[in-house]
Amino acid sequence: MPISPPHSETDTHAVTNQPELRGDLDLWADDPALQDHGHTADAAHLAQYGAKLGRAEIRAKGRTANHHPPEAVLFDAGGRRLDEVHYHPAYHDLMQIGLTGGYAALPWEGAKGGHSTHAAMVYLTSQVEPGVCCPMTMTYAAVPALRATQALFAEWVPKLTARMHDPAPAPLRHKAAATMGMAMTEKQGGSDLRGTTTQAVRDGDLYRLRGHKWFCSAPMSDGFLTLAQTPGGLTCFVVPRWLEGARNAVHIQRLKDKLGNRSNASAEIEYADAYAHRLGDEGAGIRTIIEMVHHTRLDTAMAPAGLMRVALTEAHHWATHRSSFGAQLIDQPLMRRVLADLTLDWEGTLALGLHVARAFDSTDEADRVFARLGVALAKYLGNKLCPPLVYEAMECLGGMGYVEDTPLPMLYREAPLNAIWEGSGNVICLDILRTLHSVPDATDILSAELNTATGQSAQYDAALKMHIQMFPNLPDEADLRWYVESLATLMTASVLIRHAPPAVSDAYAATRLDARGRTAGAITGVDTTAILARLMG
Repeated sequence: MPISPPHSETDTHAVTNQPELRGDLDLWADDPALQDHGHTADAAHLAQYGAKLGRAEIRAKGRTANHHPPEAVLFDAGGRRLDEVHYHPAYHDLMQIGLTGGYAALPWEGAKGGHSTHAAMVYLTSQVEPGVCCPMTMTYAAVPALRATQALFAEWVPKLTARMHDPAPAPLRHKAAATMGMAMTEKQGGSDLRGTTTQAVRDGDLYRLRGHKWFCSAPMSDGFLTLAQTPGGLTCFVVPRWLEGARNAVHIQRLKDKLGNRSNASAEIEYADAYAHRLGDEGAGIRTIIEMVHHTRLDTAMAPAGLMRVALTEAHHWATHRSSFGAQLIDQPLMRRVLADLTLDWEGTLALGLHVARAFDSTDEADRVFARLGVALAKYLGNKLCPPLVYEAMECLGGMGYVEDTPLPMLYREAPLNAIWEGSGNVICLDILRTLHSVPDATDILSAELNTATGQSAQYDAALKMHIQMFPNLPDEADLRWYVESLATLMTASVLIRHAPPAVSDAYAATRLDARGRTAGAITGVDTTAILARLMG
């Protein structure tokens, strides 16, 4: 049945010079850059997923989930502990779309390009509702960590990869599907997990955990990977949320009142002698959990590219349908220069993230080393670029960009998150330095990757030579940010030179590898039409 359009005539004026609502979108078909850089992913699957997510009704669910944040329900009417979090139905609808679409399962099902397809799904889902990505990402990333104990792997992984969403508060064996969360950070330790004070005491085949966790991501997950101290040292555990006939002693203290990521709950919890299964050996906690962290970092490298794209497409839509000073905004040279400049940062972030995802799909040892380095470089640079890009896109809309009727305020609140999650900037820089120091051939593997693009761009070759001259050896800790930003920018340029049209790769090399202005639009000598075509197809 056709829907009647809203009235354009009010009692006092006619509504003009306002863009129409965007309606249904196709997040795959309208994104030539994703198609180019995701060339090893499952295109047919992504085409279906992107078309579904782009529908106006699904995007509306994302807005609804953000406007109705989760609520902690700690006790029933009689004062008995529940320790539950209740979500709006729109949140569950989006979880169902992602999980049935294979967000958590697809990389482990054996299909070619599984991690590349997953990475593209993170990018697409982040454009609609980034909050639901957190529990699905942790569920995806828990699978390789669970390999540390075969019995737990056999028990949990079939439910984590079941391609459905089952939010019922029930023991694992009664569930059709499950999700896995994470609870590691404590007040006194932060990123330094060695400062963990939660204690684990053996109780038969299990352990009892007692302690406080300052951040528990997705507290309604069916289990959590967590760290606690044992006689053998810091150890990883799986804490089931629900027991047979009882609730495990995982007590929610409060939900965090966060800047963004509003649809997703993050909590402070206490383990009050909660039952837990040891994962891996005593004392091997960091080594065990790092497999999960490694895979969640891939998603934190992809999510900012999704946020950037939404911000830019909103700005482009506004500029295309809004006139000012006698001309369409999109035809005004200064606006075109700003949008083209921002588009280079978005496509570079997307290209590097998907390039790294291909290394996750490889079984070659050199690719595994590159994946560890590359994901850290991609996470660092993409998340440093995301907040200022979203702000600039917001400014393109003027006052409307600051109003919740548009997605820009949500994107602005969301933009810093992935830089903080799974290692803030300094932690990432230090991890890159440790890898280069400790992993055999890591420096040679990184150099070989950078050299792949030489001989095709004079700017790139000169910038690479300058980087080598500036850092003939691994840098001191104080210079790490400069070093990592330079490496990540060179790596991005190398990927664009290999896989993007010359208008994009040449412009990136000319404006990112040499001195440039620090504000968007302070570039010259680039083909804005060709670059902007990458944004809207």
